[in-house]
Amino acid sequence: MSLLLGTTITISSNHWMMAWTGLEINTLAIIPLISKSHHPRAIEAATKYFLTQAAASTLLLFSSMTNAWFTGQWDITQLTHPTSCLLLTTAVSIKLGLTPFHFWFPEVLQGSSMTTGLLLATLMKFPPTALLVITSPSLNPTLLTTMAIASAALGGWMGLNQTQVRKVLAFSSISHLGWMTIILLYNPKLTLLTFYLYCLMTSAIFLTLNTTKITNLATMMTAWTKIPPLTTTLMLALLSLAGLPPLTGFLPKWLIIQELTKQEMTPVATTIALLSLLGLFFYLRLAYCATITLPPNSSNHMKQWQTNKSVHIPVTTLISLSIMLLPLSPMIFTTT
Repeated sequence: MSLLLGTTITISSNHWMMAWTGLEINTLAIIPLISKSHHPRAIEAATKYFLTQAAASTLLLFSSMTNAWFTGQWDITQLTHPTSCLLLTTAVSIKLGLTPFHFWFPEVLQGSSMTTGLLLATLMKFPPTALLVITSPSLNPTLLTTMAIASAALGGWMGLNQTQVRKVLAFSSISHLGWMTIILLYNPKLTLLTFYLYCLMTSAIFLTLNTTKITNLATMMTAWTKIPPLTTTLMLALLSLAGLPPLTGFLPKWLIIQELTKQEMTPVATTIALLSLLGLFFYLRLAYCATITLPPNSSNHMKQWQTNKSVHIPVTTLISLSIMLLPLSPMIFTTT
């Protein structure tokens, strides 16, 4: 309830203090969820999360106070002072985990459970993204483009050698944030559309991993025996997150590259498209481990299919949407 309240307060506020209050409620609400398991790694993740989010909130407050000091305005849309814009970009980047403020995110996600990780990767990124969209006309285009390309590059490079699935998804999130940020100044609605589709695909993958109890590549190789149809659709959802046509994930990438080309930013569009190939490599590796590899097995007994495990309606719905939304893109355009 507090998470929903904090998110609602932030995205519906006009005053900087209310936006800050919503972000604080969010931070304090998620910390018990991260540290719920009482494992040392979970406690460490909760501490890291608290410290980084507290620093980001302080910077956000400092930014809004500086702006109010120089302009007399507390309205979110009236952010005009250059120093305030720079501080706000830094604060929101820390909140989101944009490069070069990304270091906390993979560690915190690795220390959390799958369901908490899902909240951290989707719902907790919504209020800062909303603030970025509202203040986008005031922000520095060169800085945002640089951070976006750095995020896409780092998300791809760092994900290559990971064996823990949650860390792979964390770097995937950083890479997607780069795509959202690069188009922010030119088409903010496209940033939100990318964010919604990213949340949809990530939710499907996290819930599938939670159902099949997959945590790393080794367990992924043996998980195909549990619910084979679900593992097959997991492969398609991963490829959708990679942005392969004709799956849902291709839609935002296609639109962003098209918009960047319209803005005569062809070199930037080419660079970020090439960097997405790095991400494609580790998604393909996950998909390969999920469906194509057979683990070494010395015994000759028959594999037991655990078909009695029920797959819930949300998992199946989200996976279907994350695979098959591309033909509905004209309808998505009209609704957004």
